[in-house]
Amino acid sequence: MSAAVFPGRFAGKVLVVTGAAQGIGRAVALRAAAEGGRVLFVDRADFVTEVAAEAGGEAAAVTADLETWQGAEAAMGHAADRFGGVDILINNVGGAIRMRPFAAFEPDQIDAEIRRSLMPTLYCCRAVLPHLAARGGGTIVNVSSNATRGIHRVPYSAAKGGVNAITQSLAMELAGQNIRVVATAPGGTEAPPRRIPRNAEGDSPREQAWMAEVVDQVRQSAFMHRYGSIEEQAAPILFLASDEASYITGTVLPVAGGDLG
Repeated sequence: MSAAVFPGRFAGKVLVVTGAAQGIGRAVALRAAAEGGRVLFVDRADFVTEVAAEAGGEAAAVTADLETWQGAEAAMGHAADRFGGVDILINNVGGAIRMRPFAAFEPDQIDAEIRRSLMPTLYCCRAVLPHLAARGGGTIVNVSSNATRGIHRVPYSAAKGGVNAITQSLAMELAGQNIRVVATAPGGTEAPPRRIPRNAEGDSPREQAWMAEVVDQVRQSAFMHRYGSIEEQAAPILFLASDEASYITGTVLPVAGGDLG
């Protein structure tokens, strides 16, 4: 499915897109730039600069480890220095590192899942607040997951449940400051092979079998019995980021073919 582009939708807006080197984040950042936004592509992978170069125009890239407060603060500061402020933050960093029954997770693996899929959103939401306040308002879009209900990824599910809670609580807290906070909850998504694997150690045959069970569960849980496309995930993220969604805040929108998670 090809992506529709709405020229000028983000004209005059500065967007920060995290996890922008590949997958959903890459598609969101490139399309936001094509729709007139000045976009900072943020990732810890060096090749994020190559992706930003594809956007041309007023796009820039910065590498940062968003699992740390220092990385999140530096990324938001870079956007403000480069573009004069921040209007929209799209928090896209996250993703299950391992798929396995909860009883098979080691404590350090649980910690790693929480750091990967909760802390970047928590830190970036905090780091962007002074910049949004300086603009008189703005929008935060968090990319959560419908996998708050699913097998073989309980720590990841817990982290994404935390993202949902951040979205709803922060939306209530900031509504009076003209700041909207919303989220999408993607389901299974077809994507090109990752240039950086989710699990740097690689999956054992047993883990590959557990992963196959996850894929089957995701497809069966979706009413449409299929994975979505990258474009089908990017479109609702950008809608929620835009002024078209000006009366939507605190909402977590499932984008999972009917599976509400």
